[in-house]
This record gives sequence, structure tokens and C-alpha cells, in this order.
Amino acid sequence: MSLLVVGSVAFDDLETPFGSRERALGGSATYFSLSASRFHPVRIVAVVGEDFGPDQMRVFENRPIDLTGLSKVKGLSFHWKGAYGYDLNEAKTLATDLNVFADFRPDLPAPYRESPYLFLGNIDPVLQLDVVRQMAQRPRWIALDTMNYWIRGARPALEAVLKEVDILLVNDAEVRELTQEHNLIKAYRRIQELGPRILVVKRGEYGVALFTPEGIFAAPAYPLEDVFDPTGAGDTFAGGFLGYLASINRMDTTALKHAALTGSVMASFTVERFSTERLEQIGQDEVRNRLALFSDMIRVEDL
Repeated sequence: MSLLVVGSVAFDDLETPFGSRERALGGSATYFSLSASRFHPVRIVAVVGEDFGPDQMRVFENRPIDLTGLSKVKGLSFHWKGAYGYDLNEAKTLATDLNVFADFRPDLPAPYRESPYLFLGNIDPVLQLDVVRQMAQRPRWIALDTMNYWIRGARPALEAVLKEVDILLVNDAEVRELTQEHNLIKAYRRIQELGPRILVVKRGEYGVALFTPEGIFAAPAYPLEDVFDPTGAGDTFAGGFLGYLASINRMDTTALKHAALTGSVMASFTVERFSTERLEQIGQDEVRNRLALFSDMIRVEDL
């Protein structure tokens, strides 16, 4: 009953007004799995190079994360270098070295093909569609993330895979560019025409907007005093959101609302430290307590 994620495992060089890190663990599958595994077992399909060693592997140990699909090949791992100003909503990319990720062709181990839940991380939509076709049977739900690069440069392939998708998780700019609609309500109608029936708009420090056929739900971001590094917050949100849904095996409106709050809380832990440092440290009690506090914050009692 595992949740399968196909994405990247990488090294990041990070610089913010509050400090910096070199060769910190990163990648969409990394953040996603560390978050989702708090709620449900995860299987990873990704590729790393020879520079990915025991110190990095230990981050995944003693968690319900299956690394059978993590391939180690000759060469260097995917590397990203970025910097943030005081506006932490936008990163300036200083370097992107695909390295072994340039030749990444996901090949699902046989047991992975039976996974009932599938998250397609932000990779080439041609590869995303190939993963869907490798599944032995259609998962109970398929979720997908993408970015402006693929929206602009691989539109036909992206539209092909979106026809197979139940849940689309993107940010404001991405959904507007994908649909050519500035208004998010109109954009959601267009998303439904493309395939997904559920749209999750990640809005960074402004929270999340959830669109379903039954209606709209919005929640703020969890308020924090200390924000050090927003890298990976979106993938952490996706992990919390989808990990929670998999754990209860429900997709009704109430479940989706709780999933949105869970994703927001998990993302709030990520930004409190650099890289995966905070995600590695948190315990189940911290997650439960922050979820309870967040629910209380946004609840409005009857007059």
C-alpha cells in the first residue's frame, strides 16, 4: 500500500540573508519522501551519482522509505545552486548541473508497478507519462507537479500526461501560465478540461488554495517567527498532502481539506532550517501538536 514518488534526489548550494549551505541534500523526491513518510510508506524512483554516499543515505534510514528504486550510477549527482533575497518567495538560480539526472529514465521495479498511489514529481512530462504506462494497473489516484519550463517547452507532452492525472499541484504563476487565465476560479475550470479534477495551488507564505468539483477551500500558511530557507517547501507540502490522503485512503472534500492543512504544517517545518535539517529532526508529537494548533487558529466559532 505504498505511495510511489518519481523525482529528483540532489545536492543544493543555498544562500539566504540568514546563512548558507553547500552540498546540502535536496531534490523533489527527497523532500517529498521525508514529509510523506510521516504518514504513509513511500517508494522512491530517482538517480544519484557516485558522490552520494553513506551520510546522505542515513537521512532516509529508520523511516518507511523504500530505496530499491534509487539508482546509483557513474558520475555526479544533480546539483542546483540558488540564492534568495529578503523576498523568500523567489529564488535566483545561479547554477543547474543535471549530471546523471540528464540521462534519467525511470524504470520501476516490479513491486513498484503495483503501488496504489503515485506522485509524479517535477520532471520531463514525457518521463511522467512513461511512468504511468509502466504501472501494472491504474493507481487509485495520480498526482503531478510541473513547472513553467515544461509548460513552455513541452506543452503537448504535458497535456498528454495531464489526461491521466487526478490531482495537480502547482503554484500561482504555473497554473496561470498553463491555463492562460489570471483568475484562479476560471483557471480551475480549464484545468478540469485538461484532466485533473482537483487543483492545489501552492501560494508560499500566503498559504494554499484547494479547488474541487464540490467547492473551494483556502488556508493561510502556518505563521512562523523564524524562516531560514524555503527550498523544498512545495515538495514538502506535496508530501504532507498526499501522504495524509494515502494514510486514510479517502478523497472526499473533508479529507482534502485536512490534507491541505497537513501539507502546510509539514512545509512550515522545512523552512525553519536549511535543507532537510528540520525535517530530519521532527517527531510525531511535534507534527500532531502543530496540526492541532493550526486547526485552532483557523477555526471560527458560531456567534
